[in-house]
Amino acid sequence: MAQKNHQPIYPCIWCKNNNAPEMAGFYVSVFPDTKITDEDRYVDIITIGGQRIMLLNGNEESFPNPSISLMYLTTSEKEVEDLYAKLTQEGSTLMPLDSYPFSPKYAWVEDRYGVSWQLIAAEAKDIIQKVVPTMMFVGDNNGKAEEAMSFYTSLFPESGIRGISRYTGEEGETAGNIQHAEFALNGYLLMSMDSSYPHAFNFNEGVSLVVECDTQEEIDHYWDGLTADGGQEVMCGWLTDKYGVSWQITPREFEELILKSPKVFEAMLKIKKMDIRKLREAAESPE
Repeated sequence: MAQKNHQPIYPCIWCKNNNAPEMAGFYVSVFPDTKITDEDRYVDIITIGGQRIMLLNGNEESFPNPSISLMYLTTSEKEVEDLYAKLTQEGSTLMPLDSYPFSPKYAWVEDRYGVSWQLIAAEAKDIIQKVVPTMMFVGDNNGKAEEAMSFYTSLFPESGIRGISRYTGEEGETAGNIQHAEFALNGYLLMSMDSSYPHAFNFNEGVSLVVECDTQEEIDHYWDGLTADGGQEVMCGWLTDKYGVSWQITPREFEELILKSPKVFEAMLKIKKMDIRKLREAAESPE
């Protein structure tokens, strides 16, 4: 299993027009305690408050949308206001900056690259992770947030549902559906919610979840579990689960291998589920 000091799960944002470096620079300029920790022709890796986020160079095939947003937590109401001002420049507002029953200062915005951020002021005791991917179950998925959390936590170690609040029906939502919930996978915090309102989006490859694995057995376990009951194998370690959420199941050593030889990338293009043995063989093969 992954080492305790390593973040084994993290979000990946699909960057259209191969503009990952531009996006990385923008986020470094916007968020405090943000760094570019790795960059190559394929990806830029940033950390925000120590939390790893991958920016993947891509094309026009997929776009981020609010079905998976990034919740940014801080104790400072002023910080929420400052981030709101920066992120809405050439962006848009999905929920206005205001005080709400759940937070004295909150806003939901979409930045200039189409990435959705929920900015929330919270008490220090409630912040265990700076940036939290948040899934919104809409359309045919509406009402399945609790089922999905149970499914995910059954597959990952160090997992569990941390808390659930439900709609009463007075909000215009379906009573009993999830208004807000928190769950952990391999110690990594995620959030989820249902929404009955009509939305012109659903889960796609625009924001995926990367799972780094130490062994082929781990890769097989997550791949088989997440593609069960209607999930779909895609390619290059990508899959979609039965709810349409995109995952990348990858060896933790993949970055090291791909730096050894371009043949590793060529080998990856020929497979769906990552095969560590084939990737290592490609890395060691003569040019």
